Amino acid sequence: MLPHLDAAYNLARWLMRDAAAAEDVVQEAMLRALTYFASFKGVNPRAWLLQIVRNAAYTSQGLDRGVEFVPIAATGEPGTVAEDDLVSTADDPEAVLIKARGERQARDLIAALPIELREPLVLRELEEMSYKEIAEITRTPIGTVMSRLFRARRLLAQTAARSEAT
Repeated sequence: MLPHLDAAYNLARWLMRDAAAAEDVVQEAMLRALTYFASFKGVNPRAWLLQIVRNAAYTSQGLDRGVEFVPIAATGEPGTVAEDDLVSTADDPEAVLIKARGERQARDLIAALPIELREPLVLRELEEMSYKEIAEITRTPIGTVMSRLFRARRLLAQTAARSEAT
C-alpha cells in the first residue's frame, strides 16, 4: 500500500479541500486498508486503496456536500499566496511568477468544480487512472465517468475563458 500513499493523499486533498483533514482521511483509510488487506482479492491494489480513501472522505465529518470550510490564514491553499510563491531562485522572476499564477489559477478552477465532477477529473488527469479504474473506485458506470469528465473539462474551459475575458 505504501507505493500508493501519495496518490491516496492527493485524492483526499482534493476531496477534503484541507490538508489537515486530508491527512486524517488518509490515516483512517490506511488503517482500514491494513485491517482488511488479508481479505483483498482484487488485481489492482491502487484502485482498492483509492476507493477506501474516497469512502473515508465521504464518511468523514469534514465533507458535507454543499458546505465548504475555509481555513483561516492557511498558506498554499487555493486563493492564498504561499511564501514559496513569492521567493524564487530562478533566473527569470517574471516567468516564475507567470507560471505560479497559472498553476494557482488551475488549482482554483479545479477546486471550484462540484465534487462529482472534481473527483473523476483528479483521478484521470492527476492520478492518470483509466476510465475502468475510476468507475471501479467511484462505483459508477464507465459512461457516467466519461460524461462527468466531459462536463468537468467543458466547465473548466468555460470558466477559464470567462476569467480571461474579465
